[in-house]
Amino acid sequence: MGEGLRERKKRQTRQRISEVALGLFVERGFDRVTIAEVAAAADVSVNTLYNYYESKEDLVLPPDQASPQRLADIVRAREPGESAARAVLAQLRAELRRRDRRVGLSTGFGRVFEMMRAAPTLTARLEDLGRQMTEALGTVLAEETGAAPDDQTPRVVAGQIGWFHSLVYGEIGRRIVAGETPATIAEALLELLDVVEEMLSPTALGYATRPSGAAGTTESAQV
Repeated sequence: MGEGLRERKKRQTRQRISEVALGLFVERGFDRVTIAEVAAAADVSVNTLYNYYESKEDLVLPPDQASPQRLADIVRAREPGESAARAVLAQLRAELRRRDRRVGLSTGFGRVFEMMRAAPTLTARLEDLGRQMTEALGTVLAEETGAAPDDQTPRVVAGQIGWFHSLVYGEIGRRIVAGETPATIAEALLELLDVVEEMLSPTALGYATRPSGAAGTTESAQV
């Protein structure tokens, strides 16, 4: 069934609020713009805005795009024969190749990144998000491998995956500030991921490989 009229209008309103907010934040700075000003500029009430976004930070980092479950979801969806680390590497490569907004390679993101970097609450939100992603991934790996409660391997592997995931975002940010183009950044980051894959140990690269015929299940073999 296609998108209904009500759903389409809600999506359009949500998108308009987000675009207006980002425009104001980039122009004036995140901390200098109030929710009331965003609502007025988007031609909605403050209550309506809060129906779509629970906090001011959500206007920049909406939970459906900046989810603590991102790494865990990628690993849950991995193919048979694919390990946790290789699934995340493959996802990052795919996002880089298509210049995905999730990795900050969309047109005009440089100004958005500068705005985010200048806002303490947003940088703190990003740091906490990275920690939550790693913790959620560690939980999934422990469940899928059947690791004993005192087995630290899932947490360590999750930490390594979280590290190179954060490394990619940090490097993209550095290059954006340096004025590099999205195409140049994507090429450089694809090369960086090749280095990461070469440097990871066989144990980390092969950990939690999904058995053949296990697609869509919650079971995985520990390597």
